[in-house]
Amino acid sequence: MLCRELIEKLEKLAPRELACDWDNPGFLAGRGDKEIKKVLVALDATDRVVEQAVKEKADFLLTHHPLVFRPLKQVNDENFISRRIVTLLQADISYFAMHTNFDAAPGCMADLAADRLEILNGVPLEVTGEVNGEAVGIGKAGSLKAPVPLDAFADQVKAAFGLPFLLMYGSDAVKEPVSRVAVSPGAGGSMIRYALEKKVQVLVTGDIGHHDAIDAAASGMAILDAGHYGLEHIFIPFMADYIRNVSGSTLEVLQAAPDFPARVI
Repeated sequence: MLCRELIEKLEKLAPRELACDWDNPGFLAGRGDKEIKKVLVALDATDRVVEQAVKEKADFLLTHHPLVFRPLKQVNDENFISRRIVTLLQADISYFAMHTNFDAAPGCMADLAADRLEILNGVPLEVTGEVNGEAVGIGKAGSLKAPVPLDAFADQVKAAFGLPFLLMYGSDAVKEPVSRVAVSPGAGGSMIRYALEKKVQVLVTGDIGHHDAIDAAASGMAILDAGHYGLEHIFIPFMADYIRNVSGSTLEVLQAAPDFPARVI
């Protein structure tokens, strides 16, 4: 399969037009006419991931977060972003990213996260577009099958995403059993207002700051901060399976090893 052919299949799943204006997903480096035999899927194009791609002799690197967000004025080995690009190009590895377009696309990040938590009747937290007449966007809000205590729901979140830990804010803000929840993988500070508008009792997200957290609690909503990586690593196995399926299993697909960037000590 040619690189451009694989890209067509990736863009069919999560069209570029669903991405936020500030985002930079897509074909970021490499040759479109390259023959692809081996793909590495990861969340971020870290040094470790780029080194693995080279070591494993991958032809194509797919990540969720784009390595390049802003225009590069130089491409050399003098900063970590351009150094990684140089390494990929030297190894003839094509590089593609699927970010907020994947977050919003039907069946992708928002739906995958909601399914893991068994959220029913889910609606987008923030509507960012439309597909076939249906609203799509960042995150999902909906109901649980049955009300559960807040601590029990936190345990469900940890189990559903394989988390070593999470942070709970506003544990005293929710008095009743939890029935109305929302999940927004990634950095969710900007999602708090949308969750409050939808009368959510608990927002599951990542990268929550102190002031956002205590303000949410004062408004009667608890927040479970599962970390940015903690919720979004579900991208990796999903996309690995997708690529195997759309290639008819003709491509070898590798998954980057779990790499939680934070730990409790």
